[in-house]
Amino acid sequence: MRLMLAYFLMGDAGSAQDVRQYVRTAETLGHEIVIYGPEGMEPGFPCSREVDSVDAVVFVFEWTTELRDGDQLDLARIVAGVPRERRVVIDCDGAYNDLLTVDGDHNHRDPASAWRWVEVCDSLSDRVYQPTLHPLRPNVGSFFFHGYDPAWETPLDAGAREYGMVYVGHSKFRWGPMERVLRAIEPVRDRVGRIAVVGHGWDALPPWAAPMQMEDAFFTDQAYLRSMGVEFVAPAHFAEVIGWMSRARFNPVIYRPLFSHLTFVTCRTFETPAAGTIPLFGLGAGYVKEIYGDAALELVLPEIAPEEKIADIVDRPEHYHGLVREIRRHLAEHHSYERRVRELIEIVKG
Repeated sequence: MRLMLAYFLMGDAGSAQDVRQYVRTAETLGHEIVIYGPEGMEPGFPCSREVDSVDAVVFVFEWTTELRDGDQLDLARIVAGVPRERRVVIDCDGAYNDLLTVDGDHNHRDPASAWRWVEVCDSLSDRVYQPTLHPLRPNVGSFFFHGYDPAWETPLDAGAREYGMVYVGHSKFRWGPMERVLRAIEPVRDRVGRIAVVGHGWDALPPWAAPMQMEDAFFTDQAYLRSMGVEFVAPAHFAEVIGWMSRARFNPVIYRPLFSHLTFVTCRTFETPAAGTIPLFGLGAGYVKEIYGDAALELVLPEIAPEEKIADIVDRPEHYHGLVREIRRHLAEHHSYERRVRELIEIVKG
């Protein structure tokens, strides 16, 4: 089967790592996946506009969709060349919902915008999926899209680390979850070591924030970050993400409030446990158990005395490395890209 992903690739944002894994895994299973766009659009990715030669088109929508204009004929070309029954929508940002507002985060600015986007998706396909086991709308199916590759796994080393904590990801609507982690670190700050955040928006607005009217989404308390000695690092290419995370004793796994509310998974859901680090889950215990298994519950940042958990991770990394290995086994069994590609093929056939 030959599938086409309609998705805007960015090297330092979004789900490019997942897309690359889909391309590679499909080939090993005897299928082919290409990305919609002119040949050579993205080095290392097979791109094509030959929609007539594909069995189905899968629209993968996330915030990067708004950054791409193409030649203004992309949608017409796809719709004309691929029948509706051979189109699928995967909503990775929760936009295929009514207006939702959660702790200052939102999927749309107003109800009219939400209605328009739902209409767009409904015009493309009868089949819409989201990366959650608990979609809000009854007509939405569950498909995680993001996955886990055991080949990413980096050795777990209890020796000295360059950083105590690293977070790789942009600041979009993540200041609240990040502040919670930093407040937990504050009482034991001198024991943690260096802290770095790698990505757009932590020390200054990214260049697209103002044109997209997203200044509120990238709010951070820069004075507090500096008072905590946090180092700001430029965004990392997707191929460097796991390497960056592996430079620290622990990495927080945090989501924007909307994604936590929707129980979504993201690319970091699966990349962080594969890195040579200890994931610290700033997420609900029920969600963590559902995605990562029972072993992960000990790595949830507690509401009471969270600084004690951080100090224990710093003091007893070998103990937590055992938990990470159990998490890795669970993810390899339940969330591999081979499993994802097979699921996608069945969705398309259905």
